Amino acid sequence: MENRSNSRVNTFHTKKPKQYASDEMVFGIQSVTEILRSGKDIDRLYLVKEGSFPEIQQLAFERRVTIQRVPVEKLERITRKNHQGAICFVSSIFYAKLSNVIVGVYEKGQVPLLLVLDRITDVRNFGAIARTAECAGAQGIVIPARGAALINSDAMKTSSGALSHLPVCREVNLEETLKYMKESGIKVVACTEKTDNYLYDIDMSGPTAIVMGSEDDGISDELLRLADHHARIPLVGQVESLNVSVATGVVLYEAVRQRIFSDNEPPVDEGD
Repeated sequence: MENRSNSRVNTFHTKKPKQYASDEMVFGIQSVTEILRSGKDIDRLYLVKEGSFPEIQQLAFERRVTIQRVPVEKLERITRKNHQGAICFVSSIFYAKLSNVIVGVYEKGQVPLLLVLDRITDVRNFGAIARTAECAGAQGIVIPARGAALINSDAMKTSSGALSHLPVCREVNLEETLKYMKESGIKVVACTEKTDNYLYDIDMSGPTAIVMGSEDDGISDELLRLADHHARIPLVGQVESLNVSVATGVVLYEAVRQRIFSDNEPPVDEGD
């Protein structure tokens, strides 16, 4: 994007805290207002706690962009330039509408396999998950509007291009999202250690949404209560948990295995 004197747009790739890495950071009241008007998808919108930004707030409400009110110290850590109390990060992708994704899957005669990520914040974990999900034939990833990894150049690179093909849906309320999925005939399977049920005993051959939890504390209790099934991955070593991107791969490919191979079918006799 062109950097004009009245448009404070900063594109950079070095010496920036990883949690704020993005292809495009926009700061300043006028610039943030213009980027909201442009229709581009916004990953983060930070406004200083004490500030009044009526136009930005109205545009964010209309665009369903979540505003995070933060102390000025946080904004100063992001940039030392004249941010005027407003900073946003522009997403590297366009977000899809979940209802359109689900309808599209059914219209194609496919069996839904969706992935819901509850507060996964590590950018590289997210990119790796997206890569695996696309390879496994998942038709979409759902993330929360707040508390999810930035979808930036690091995520795009780690996904090896998968994010260019795999729809990502950003939802304000994951509880309502799971309810909507269930009403749409999709079974919700939560991958959690808080169960005695092993992953391999859960039928995922039909329409399924797999829920994976955050790196820190797993799936929230509210989402666990809404799940149709809880499933755990058996661990036989000394380490108590898998990296979430690895665990996601295990769960996705169990669903793939069930969809490709049926235990009820007898082995094929290929003859001598």
